[in-house]
Amino acid sequence: MATPSKVVIKKSVKKTDKKKSGKRVKRSWGTYITRTLKSVAPKMTMSSRAKKIVGSFVTDMFDRIAVEASNLTRSTRRSTIGSREIQTAVRLTLPVELARHAMSE
Repeated sequence: MATPSKVVIKKSVKKTDKKKSGKRVKRSWGTYITRTLKSVAPKMTMSSRAKKIVGSFVTDMFDRIAVEASNLTRSTRRSTIGSREIQTAVRLTLPVELARHAMSE
């Protein structure tokens, strides 16, 4: 008598079952920098290296303003950063002329 052959069923491994790789998505301001440049000067372009430099500047200023706003919030014993704290942080962080222009916008 012939014995029936064994059927081996392999469980398929989905991509979601695997461990995620350690890569994180690097966020950038490139899209917003390009949009702003096009709205100000439609014929101008910017190299990717220049976008990285401007993006680094934006990130640095964002961090400085956020830290200053956080310190102001702590000093007033509040738990929420509001528009008033952001305005004051901008006034303290930026030079006088830039701060005035920022407040008018």
